[in-house]
Amino acid sequence: MSDLGNLSVIFDLDGTLVDSEPNYYEATRQMLAGHGVPGFTWAEHERFVGISTLETVALLRDRHGLRPSVAELLAETNRRYLELAGTRTRVYPQMRKFVELLAAEGVTLAVASGSSPEAIEAILAGTGLDAWLRAVVSADEVPHGKPAPDVFLEAARRLGAAPADCVVLEDAAPGAAAAHAAGMRCIAIPYVAAQADAPEFGTAELLLRGGQADFTARAAYDWLVRPARSD
Repeated sequence: MSDLGNLSVIFDLDGTLVDSEPNYYEATRQMLAGHGVPGFTWAEHERFVGISTLETVALLRDRHGLRPSVAELLAETNRRYLELAGTRTRVYPQMRKFVELLAAEGVTLAVASGSSPEAIEAILAGTGLDAWLRAVVSADEVPHGKPAPDVFLEAARRLGAAPADCVVLEDAAPGAAAAHAAGMRCIAIPYVAAQADAPEFGTAELLLRGGQADFTARAAYDWLVRPARSD
């Protein structure tokens, strides 16, 4: 029997399992440049880490007074992103080890992401992570994206797990807030180190302030086992 009992683990995708943010940045940069807005920087992109592509596009459209509809800009951005996602997305090595370690222990695993279903599918298939997952949920499939808890609660429902038995791994403040609102424990791994002091991260049960540089599969597994053994 696993030391982890009835635990289920729900992963955010972008910036947590995989380093897809460079692809999102490039897709957004190309979209804006195509509509007469050059010079979109990585620093600007970092402000949108953790919110859905739909929300990002809507905010950028308003900020720059773009004429196409949000739906048109979203479709263009997603098209550009999908051209990159399947072949240029890198899985964080320690995250892959963690997924494999949990799967070997019989822990049920899910992804709950703000990305579109098509983007999630392209990444998971291209990286082989889909082989380990019991459920995959996009924010497009629920009423509200992060920081609302909907996407995590739907993942728990599909896993047949109680929220209290779920642990979320997240890289962004809205995701940490969503996990807390869902009544789930959270391991927070900030993608942007400068955002580690965001109050949302303060709700996480484990905060790795250095992000992926501080994360190891074995240490995360041992942290999960300790509270399971103390129950």
